[in-house]
Formats: sequence, C-alpha cells, structure tokens
Amino acid sequence: MRARDRVEAGVRLGALVATRVPRRALVVGLPRGGVPVAAGVADALGSPLDVVLVRKLGVPGHHELAMGAIGERGAVVWNNDLVARLGIGERERAKVLAHERDELNRRARLLRGDDSPVDVTGLTVVVVDDGVATGATARAAASVLRAAGAAHVVLAAPVGPPDFDGAPDFDETIIDERPLGFMSVGQHYVDFGEVPDADVVAILERRR
Repeated sequence: MRARDRVEAGVRLGALVATRVPRRALVVGLPRGGVPVAAGVADALGSPLDVVLVRKLGVPGHHELAMGAIGERGAVVWNNDLVARLGIGERERAKVLAHERDELNRRARLLRGDDSPVDVTGLTVVVVDDGVATGATARAAASVLRAAGAAHVVLAAPVGPPDFDGAPDFDETIIDERPLGFMSVGQHYVDFGEVPDADVVAILERRR
C-alpha cells in the first residue's frame, strides 16, 4: 500500500520496528529523505534521533565506484581488495579522503550546527532510510557506525526489493513492504518530493 508521504511511512514503520527492537535504541536517519521516516521510528521507540552522515570515497577518475566510505568521528572504511586490485596509492587516497572529509564536515555543520553526533559506543543503532534500492549508502552507514563502536546495527525502511538482504552489514533488516513489482522507492509514495535541508534541521531541533 502506498504511503501518503514520508511522515506516514515513518509512523507505519515505527509500529513495526517497535515490535522487534529494544526501546531506547538510537535511531539515525540517512539525510535527507530518511530523516522524516526516522522521526516516526524514534517516536514509536521513545528513542533519541540523530542523523548518520556518510560520504563515499570514489576511485579517482571513476567516482561512482566506491573504494571506501567515511563517517563522523573520524570513521574510515576502505575496500582494501579493490584498492589493491586497482593499485591506488596512498597519496591518491589521501587526496580523496581530504576532499570528502571537508564535504562531510560542511554537511554536519549545516544539519547539526555546533552539536556533536551521538556517541554510539555499545549501542543498538537503527539506521532508517525512506526506502532501499541497492542499499549501498545504508551499508556504508553500517560500516562507519561499527567503526565508531556500535554494538548492534539494524536497517529499517518502509519499502525495498523482495530479495534484499542486509547481511552481513546489518544484524537485522526490517522492511515494511517488499512488492513483487518493485522498481523504485518513489513508487511507494504519493508525495516523494525532495526533503529540504531546512526540514531536516527542524526535525532534529524538535527532538533535541
């Protein structure tokens, strides 16, 4: 059944997640579209809400191909097999890393202001997006959360492909609907408009 918008999808998903995840787990949304959904999940769990900011580390000259990912608090994950196979040197990696770190910090200041990310050490963390297609961004988020010390990482989304399996990146995957004719996340919504940064900031501020 199509959701009216991300807010309605978050309410539905929150009711499902609440039956499977301990109360007070930390809920983090993937900006930007995942944050309104994550707000509904956080409300259902009575949990704090944050964002998880990740940046892909693209192969020089082939930026769509990820050789790793970074997150806040200095988390860095490399695809060592790919780096070795392509012979990507330390200097090239350092240049990409510095560029993406600057962009990550810019996004963090925009969305959080002076606030620090929540410490995830030892926590169950629920990563929420507005839907799963390939799951690449969510997997990157899982990697950086584990690098930051998260003990148990769950993926939650309103919709995804019937055959999507988040393992081994996620300890559990909760997807509300898996339509047989899945083609895109937007199919699940009546209103799938872009979520402005200002809306993300407002959602986070209301829950601080």
